[in-house]
Amino acid sequence: MNFLANIIWFIFGGLWSALGYFFGGIVLCLTIVGIPFGLQCFKLAGVVLWPFGKEIVSSSSNVGCLSLLCNIIWLLCGGIWTALNHLLFGILLCLTIIGIPFGRMHFKLIEISLMPFGKRVVDRG
Repeated sequence: MNFLANIIWFIFGGLWSALGYFFGGIVLCLTIVGIPFGLQCFKLAGVVLWPFGKEIVSSSSNVGCLSLLCNIIWLLCGGIWTALNHLLFGILLCLTIIGIPFGRMHFKLIEISLMPFGKRVVDRG
């Protein structure tokens, strides 16, 4: 079932969303300061490309304060807009019965698009 949902997601917007995150990651990686943020964009591109069957979990690394600081910078420099984008598309998709699973996926993506540092994506299976 996840395979079919991922194919539908890919065709109807997942590819374009992933490309946006991917190109944003490339631009951020052009600067030394932006490399950590670019890597987070690549992580987001991967999960947005094939989101069904994946789970977002908090990582157990002890980066603490640095992760919090990077999340605050991310939040102020675009994280709030990406999260609001996923919220809007989630609400619009939930207005139709067919779109409910895809809307729920957008709601799940809010967590990682809002604060990606300290989170990792694992295959649920």
